[in-house]
Amino acid sequence: MNKRHQNTIFLIRVHKIYFAFFFLIISIIFFINFLDFKEKINSSFITATSENVHTNIILSLMATEIGSLSSVINEQETPSISRAVFLSFTNIWPEDTRTFLGREIPGFFNFNTEIAIAGIGTDLTTMPMESAPPLEVLLKEKEMAEQELGEKNVSQEKGISPVLKTGKDVAYIYHSHSWEAFLPSLPGKKTANEAVSLNESKNIIAVGKKLRDELMKKGIGASHSTSNVTEELKKKNWNYNDSYTLSRESVKEVMAQQESSISYLIDIHRDSQPKKLTTTMINGKPFARLFFIVGRENKNYESNLALAKELNKMLEEKFPGISRGVFVKTKDDGNGVYNQDLSSQSMLLEFGGIENNSIELDHSIKAFAEVFSEYYWEAEEVNGN
Repeated sequence: MNKRHQNTIFLIRVHKIYFAFFFLIISIIFFINFLDFKEKINSSFITATSENVHTNIILSLMATEIGSLSSVINEQETPSISRAVFLSFTNIWPEDTRTFLGREIPGFFNFNTEIAIAGIGTDLTTMPMESAPPLEVLLKEKEMAEQELGEKNVSQEKGISPVLKTGKDVAYIYHSHSWEAFLPSLPGKKTANEAVSLNESKNIIAVGKKLRDELMKKGIGASHSTSNVTEELKKKNWNYNDSYTLSRESVKEVMAQQESSISYLIDIHRDSQPKKLTTTMINGKPFARLFFIVGRENKNYESNLALAKELNKMLEEKFPGISRGVFVKTKDDGNGVYNQDLSSQSMLLEFGGIENNSIELDHSIKAFAEVFSEYYWEAEEVNGN
């Protein structure tokens, strides 16, 4: 038996050991998750690892059984298998500094957000920023709103705001964070944490109402939730982290009532970044920039990402610079699902930021309504409706 033959047998045995080791790890991961331990190795961890493992590593392992694959492997580019195993288990990648710091700095995992499409000026330093509302600020705002409105309750709890119907409702507009507001509408407020309100004429609900009206003008039936999420969470003794669970109940209820017509789900928010990042001039008019969030961890991820990309493309063609892009989030840096498993035509859409005013927002709402209506009616024509 010559030396070359001995080396081949040795390599085959080593690769078999690695295969056995690989399946052992997969089995351990399965049992950890199956037994419902508090800490789990989730899909985002596995995805990130698989994306970083060099292709030649996989091909080398497969080549032990499929000899013809050896011809397509560039041995000089293939890192050692031991290095690949180390990187996979530690999930530390020298090419990405975020993997060194993400576990040590609170909130750093926000930078794990994937930029599927980058708008003008979008990079890791200008990522979307979410601010959680202090409960005491909301309660104080409620007291002020009640005094201002003479105890009149503007909000319609879990209701759909009335509007002239144009036919079947195909879109459902709602707000998982209905308290999000804009500083120009809140005199005396200056910080992101103060940009909250229970008054639906000042918070994000006003944006949803305007969008609903614009869609209706274009013949697209739309329902709009004016539910006060803060009060509903309080009733259930839930906190901020349960907001998507709460809005999910509303979405499922509406879809059950109108199962044959509701297909587009639009969850509207606003960002917490400053005006210089959330505002642009288009044809001499100020626009609040918008962007899309897509949850990676749901069954409709691919179709919802495709929808966001298409709408983003159409927006940029008509209103260059209006979009900050399309972002993909996992459970590591967000909710990860955002109720987008309930429809393959779901979107989380963020209009402007804390410093945008009503004029800037109105321009962007009309722009989105125009583009969405073109997309919708074109799709209806293709479907023969």
